Amino acid sequence: MSETLVRIQALIRKRNVRVSAHGYDELAADDVLFRDVLTGMPDAEIVEDYPDYYKGPSVLVLVYDDAQQPIHVVWGIPKGASGPAVLVTAYRPDPARWTGDFRQRKP
Repeated sequence: MSETLVRIQALIRKRNVRVSAHGYDELAADDVLFRDVLTGMPDAEIVEDYPDYYKGPSVLVLVYDDAQQPIHVVWGIPKGASGPAVLVTAYRPDPARWTGDFRQRKP
């Protein structure tokens, strides 16, 4: 498992979370509830891991809402900080751009 994901899940359990302005916009644009994102995080599946991202470690994860619809969420931790977990963006993955399980980008 990704160390970044483990750290983010721990921060979420401690309620040390922030949503970026872009994150709020994207949640609204795709009609994704923040509650669904948080509820899905204990079972989040890593899609892409960016432990050395210049703004701080981040991950793209796959979670599911209450209706079992997929949601991609990008979480990050600010560089040089121990928290908070920052929701960078969240969106409904486009089936034309992702494999059927939404875990890999199509070529």
